[in-house]
Amino acid sequence: MLPPTSPTAKLAARHLQTAPATVTLPMKTLWLVVYIVDAVLVFFFIPFAMFYYEGDQDKSVAKRLRSALLWVLASAVVCALALGILYGLIGKVDFTVRHLSSSATSFPSTWSEFSSSQPCIGQSARQCDAYTASPSSETTWTMRATFPEYVVALATIVGSVLFTIFGGVGIACFPLGLIFSFIRRPKAVITRSQYIKEATELGKKARELKKAAEALHQEERSGSKGRKWRKNVKAIEKELLLLEDDMKALEEMYPQGEKAETTWALTVLGYLGKLILGILGLIVSVAWVAHIIIYSLINPPLSPFLNEVFIKLDDVWGLLGTAAFAFFCFYLLIAVIAGAMMLGLRLVFITIHPMKWGATLMNSFLFNVGLILLCSISVIQFCATAFAAYAQATAAQEIFGHTLQSLRGIKYLYKYNVFQYGFVGLAILTIFYYAAFGWRKRKPRARFQLSS
Repeated sequence: MLPPTSPTAKLAARHLQTAPATVTLPMKTLWLVVYIVDAVLVFFFIPFAMFYYEGDQDKSVAKRLRSALLWVLASAVVCALALGILYGLIGKVDFTVRHLSSSATSFPSTWSEFSSSQPCIGQSARQCDAYTASPSSETTWTMRATFPEYVVALATIVGSVLFTIFGGVGIACFPLGLIFSFIRRPKAVITRSQYIKEATELGKKARELKKAAEALHQEERSGSKGRKWRKNVKAIEKELLLLEDDMKALEEMYPQGEKAETTWALTVLGYLGKLILGILGLIVSVAWVAHIIIYSLINPPLSPFLNEVFIKLDDVWGLLGTAAFAFFCFYLLIAVIAGAMMLGLRLVFITIHPMKWGATLMNSFLFNVGLILLCSISVIQFCATAFAAYAQATAAQEIFGHTLQSLRGIKYLYKYNVFQYGFVGLAILTIFYYAAFGWRKRKPRARFQLSS
């Protein structure tokens, strides 16, 4: 330690105060590495694991590994060909630039000759050259995009399609589902006779599904795994999930054991918690949709809205605005999972992958991890656009705000806000759906039969 009064200490302190900070992290490179690793996980490693776990359990581990590897290699060849062809043909960036020139003058000793009515050089100039330039001064500057940026761009497009569909539906169904779950809650405990009657019906349903599953298993062993077989498998998965929900609802309506009253009280509190969480989620969802409309879809924006909120929160405490920004981004990922779950229950061609505490299958876990990873790139791009005023001059905005929106064949999707319009449109349609059907309880289903 040097004495604070020594010449060396004073010189060091003066150097620390005046020397500029020159050590910075290459954030753009780091972001590109993260995005490419993300894409590799989504398109190769996670599909390999899913192919392995969904393989025929009667086969040996080596055969299942070989089958999964062949599927992934085939997918890799297709992806590499598509990526190489697209990059070779249209992997360029078109920047619109304007050539400007103006006269020069000596540096003035006073600034009295410039005012709000005379901002530019020359007595006859009332506007600067950027305003008076002719349309012919605009030109297109074309350059080849870097390969990592192009990989990220294509991954973003794929993720944006999924994010628009699942996120648009989920941002409405997540809070509304919680609220309507409270509305449809059991109001009182049922009698024992009612419980026995309902349990008997569920038992019959379970036996029907078991019989259907055994029939499909026989078809799988015989090698007839066609389109009809896959459709029936998805239908059984959906029925099993609904059966589990019915069993859970029945157990809630008729708690058993020595602590039945405590269980019922916790059930009531659980539904109250869903109501509170649903109301808070609805506020966040409305804020998101309103911000997209006000800031992204209307040109020029009516208000910075959430951008201004984040900036003011940063003024209160340095990381408060960043935490709020991260929360709004994370909420979009929750909406994606909620939307995928809702559409999976209602559309046959979408496979259901539910996430349940302590009861999540490995392939469902992998699917949701892949969905989150793929949509996370799109969420970053979406937030970089929606919160452009707050995230200005960042590496993420440089990647998604300049390069991505200038790529050939892709830029029009962002120029005309296709994904934003789709997101808001699906959110509004989901609200109408819940307003019309969300308050109704699910009707008892007819006897399950395999499609022939």
